[in-house]
Amino acid sequence: MPRDFEVYLEDIRHAAAKIQRYTAGMTRNGLAEDSKTLDAVIRNLEIIGEAAKMIPESIRVEYPNIEWKKIAGLRDILAHHYFEVDLDIVWDIVQNKLPELERDLGKNAK
Repeated sequence: MPRDFEVYLEDIRHAAAKIQRYTAGMTRNGLAEDSKTLDAVIRNLEIIGEAAKMIPESIRVEYPNIEWKKIAGLRDILAHHYFEVDLDIVWDIVQNKLPELERDLGKNAK
């Protein structure tokens, strides 16, 4: 049986919250030096991107502030070009984009 889009939204919320917990109190350099945490962050960003791909367009329009295509594209970069991942971009996502994503998803929580 296919998963309902709400399950994918919850996957996104859950993965974002995990990333926030993993990186709480960390600096960019701290993340760079902690390979286990960096791996966990990247894996959860992949989960967010994969789940974003599964959200139907009819639901995406209910969240106009979320850049669904960029989120999905990030997943592809992380999964297929892992050795080219720019830590500065990952850190910016963790510090700025994830809180926005969590806020935007919370606004329209069903």
